[in-house]
Formats: sequence, C-alpha cells, structure tokens
Amino acid sequence: MGLKSLMGQFLKFGVVGVIAFVIDYAVLMLLSQVVGWDPVVSSAISFTLSVVFNYVASMRYVFTRREDLSREREFVIFVVLSIVGLGINSAIIWAGTQAFGGGALAVTITKVVATVVVALWNFWSRKRWLEAK
Repeated sequence: MGLKSLMGQFLKFGVVGVIAFVIDYAVLMLLSQVVGWDPVVSSAISFTLSVVFNYVASMRYVFTRREDLSREREFVIFVVLSIVGLGINSAIIWAGTQAFGGGALAVTITKVVATVVVALWNFWSRKRWLEAK
C-alpha cells in the first residue's frame, strides 16, 4: 500500500473515529456529568457503545475485509482489539481523573488524550489483524 492510499485510508478512519468519538463523548458526559456516575464506569459504557458503531463503519468503509475470516470471527477479533483499547482508555481516564479530578474540564482533557492513544492503537491493530493483505 502506497503512502497516498494509506493516508486516504487513515482519513476515512479519522472520519469514522470522529463520529465514534462524538457518540463516546456525549454518552460519557451524559452519564458522568448529568447522571452523576463515576467517570471510569461512564467511559466504559460510552466506549462500548462507540465500538459497535465503529465496527460497522470501519469494516464497511475503511478496511478491506479478509476473505479467510467469517464475519463472526472478524467481529470477535474486532471486539478483542477494542477491549485492549478499552483497557488503555480506562487506564488513562483513571489516571487523569486521579490526577486532575472528575470535573467536566478534567474529564474532557483526559478523554482527548485517551482518544488519541486509543485511535493509534485501533488503526494499527485493525490494519495488522483484520485487513486483507
């Protein structure tokens, strides 16, 4: 894959990611700031909802499906990779809220950092294990 097509793929990944982030962030803020739930629990729920959207959109618009994987196996791998991402996300949210508190600004800044780190993990891992060579 050439650099130009890799950049195009990463841009599509970015669009899907932005939409998934909006879903993730909106649910996170609703649960943590409006409902009053713990930010770590809220982020796990919001992250999980965004993963479902992300799977459908990523495998349809971003990555080329592997012929040797059934959709069920593909989804399981996607979920496993996402669980690793959730662990990274939750660890960063926990560390950030421990260091800076659970207010809206602290949660927002922490979530942005977590999103960047997890996005890099997601692109690399999905390209590595889910995309046709």
